[in-house]
Amino acid sequence: MRARATAFGTIAGVALLIALLPFALSAYHQSLAAKVATFFVAILGLNILTGYSGQISIGHGAFMAIGGYTTAVLSRDHHTNLELTMLAAFGICFVCGLLVGLPALRLSGVYLALATFALAVSVPQIPLKFSKYLGGSGGVQAQTVTPLRLYAIGWAASAILFVLAWAILRGRTGRAFRAIRDSEVAATSSGVRLPVYKTLAFGISAAFAGVAGSLFVLGTNGFAQPSEFGIILSLQILIGAAVAGLGSLWGVLAGAIFIGLLPQISSSVPVIGSAHGQDVVFGLLVILVMLVLPTGVAGLLGRLRRQRAGT
Repeated sequence: MRARATAFGTIAGVALLIALLPFALSAYHQSLAAKVATFFVAILGLNILTGYSGQISIGHGAFMAIGGYTTAVLSRDHHTNLELTMLAAFGICFVCGLLVGLPALRLSGVYLALATFALAVSVPQIPLKFSKYLGGSGGVQAQTVTPLRLYAIGWAASAILFVLAWAILRGRTGRAFRAIRDSEVAATSSGVRLPVYKTLAFGISAAFAGVAGSLFVLGTNGFAQPSEFGIILSLQILIGAAVAGLGSLWGVLAGAIFIGLLPQISSSVPVIGSAHGQDVVFGLLVILVMLVLPTGVAGLLGRLRRQRAGT
């Protein structure tokens, strides 16, 4: 009971801080904070798939591209309310995730990772093929929003999806996901329908990535372009999930901050401020975090909680 009260108190404190923070930030820093919200949603979705159901994906940038282009096209062609375009991105990417999850049932481990890698490489090429509708390499211009509105939309979506993820994972579906992750044989013998739940995990995870893609496009002044959704984006999300700690929701914010703010921080440092210098620093810090926190921030929080309980 005490641990639960502490958890809810922490969540309430973070929520209050997020609600008040934009009034103390400049427009530029509001945009950076909104970028963290984008990665928060993306990492949250990947954690459901990889951390809870044990299916590795290096292709979530592809689902972000689908979600981003959904928002851009609906905004450009139909002047749809931005929040509604995000709901559309959620639904479309959920269906796309189910479709990807079906053939993925036959794959696992490195083979599944390679299949999703191929997805991440191929999907951003689709706008080049259908340039008449998707703008080709020039991209699609959607509505633009102010940094404050982007911050509000981003963190409202983050809060809603965090609650949704928490509700899913603490119920029957979450127990089925964890059973599959721990042992597919044991899960099957316990009555878990592997095809249903493994495919569902893909769908839910992709839906979250779709919303993140919508936020990502809004964060680039409403501009959806194929080059923005390359394989690097998928790798950033995977690294963020590893930093957060797979199989736990409590480190997601730390992973999002790491991925969202590190490039800006390193760019302001002399000598390493160039693009290549940023890449070197990013790689070194990832290695350092993996060595110091092999189970991510969530693992560290778990150890601290156990130590406190033992004293």
